Amino acid sequence: MVEAVPARGNVLGSFLPARYILALLGSIGMAIIYGLKVNLSVAMVAMLNHTILSQTSHEALNGTSSSTSSGEESCHRDDSHDALEDGPFTWSEPLQGTILSCYFWGYFVSQIPGARIAELFSAKWVMFFSVAINVVCTILTPIMAEWHYVAVIAMRVGEGIGGGVTFPAMHVMIASWAPPVERSVISAIVYAGTALGTVISMLMAGHLASAWGWESVFYVMGFLSIIWMVLWVFLIQDTPNKQKLISQEERDLITSALGSSNDGSHQAEKKQPVPWKRVFSSTAFLAILIAHTCSNWGWYMLLIELPFYMKQVLGFNIKENALATAIPFLTMWLFSMALSKSLDTLRGRSMITTTTARKVATMFASIVPMFALLAICYIGCQRGMAVAIMGIAITAIGGMFCGFLSNHIDIAPNYAGTLIAITNTAATIPGIIVPVFVGYITHGNQTISAWRIIFYVTIVLYIIEIFFYLLFGSGEEQPWNKGGDVRKLTETEDPEGVPLRQKTSPTSYTSEE
Repeated sequence: MVEAVPARGNVLGSFLPARYILALLGSIGMAIIYGLKVNLSVAMVAMLNHTILSQTSHEALNGTSSSTSSGEESCHRDDSHDALEDGPFTWSEPLQGTILSCYFWGYFVSQIPGARIAELFSAKWVMFFSVAINVVCTILTPIMAEWHYVAVIAMRVGEGIGGGVTFPAMHVMIASWAPPVERSVISAIVYAGTALGTVISMLMAGHLASAWGWESVFYVMGFLSIIWMVLWVFLIQDTPNKQKLISQEERDLITSALGSSNDGSHQAEKKQPVPWKRVFSSTAFLAILIAHTCSNWGWYMLLIELPFYMKQVLGFNIKENALATAIPFLTMWLFSMALSKSLDTLRGRSMITTTTARKVATMFASIVPMFALLAICYIGCQRGMAVAIMGIAITAIGGMFCGFLSNHIDIAPNYAGTLIAITNTAATIPGIIVPVFVGYITHGNQTISAWRIIFYVTIVLYIIEIFFYLLFGSGEEQPWNKGGDVRKLTETEDPEGVPLRQKTSPTSYTSEE
């Protein structure tokens, strides 16, 4: 049992309630992680020597160029801008894909260990060291790039190791701080930081690379992130009971709300062993797993590869590229805030269930981008139309923050960090595959038809996500959240939360663990 630390006064509440200070700093932390993740996608446009790469590509395709030179296959581009953008590196498309995807090698391996550390010890410090690792690797990237591309890969893997624990750490924090009626809003505030970080990073990276060289992208953004680290250490604690700078009224509000939603035992139970067998046999969890994995393919397609589509097919120069790529992530942030608030309001008035809210938000994040990508396949070189459609697609993806990404906390708040670590680990596989896949498809074939293949694959995965989540998704707390011993189920639910006709005897079930 964790004893409450005596409050020193409502220091945080004089600005915002302490739980929203956490949400705000959590959002900025996620923004830093995603900003440092995507800055290379924009900076690489300025780092590469496009003149040499273009000549190499033409030489490699000498004899097959007639198949890729039709009006349908390539858009008019203003090459007068490209000479200004040439950088020192001649990395081929496959190598570019490898450098971008290697972030997810580290991301893949760190999530589940990081989640258990956050659940058992301190989510606050897990999040802190996540950002710290990213800051160090970002600042070292220009030096490593001048040395060898293998060193850049090492820096990206390091960033991935740090970035991999952010979602699990923040899920643990949200489960400890967010009253159930505010869970959608607080989750959306925190995770919408990924969109805000993306838009700020892309705009800053494009401007910095153009004005002060590509190296400045990494130095400026890295050093600015140190400010957050100082604020996080002094203003944030793992739970309301550990927070000294909070009013007693807010502490009581949070702990009573979480106590009533978790049978008064959230703090004690969250340190129990994970009931692995019941987790992986839960259709509610598997629905999140499939939705997260399929959605991330589309998310990473737009997050990582959009600058290259804008450059290769639509012919944007670096300033136009950064602006056209970044603005939709700002509208995504605004949309996710509005949607989460609307759904929480409807839930608070008992007009919709949590399950309905999660499914509605997830459908926005999948159906809209699916049809948008289908439209892009057939509009050719209409640059304005392509930018508008992609903007709508990215905006709608913001529904995932209060959709399946919040769903782990609904079904099992005691294991929220571990659950999102599992689904995000699986969802990391698209992050590894997408850059390599795009690099392979577009190698020497930077055309509309090549990108059409890429978009078709994404559409199929969106269809899979829609089918499984609509059929099996749930917003109800699952009985295995109480721990591995299902003999605790003496009330009215079976292991999937379906009401039983009579009470279950303590001897009716035995532990599967």
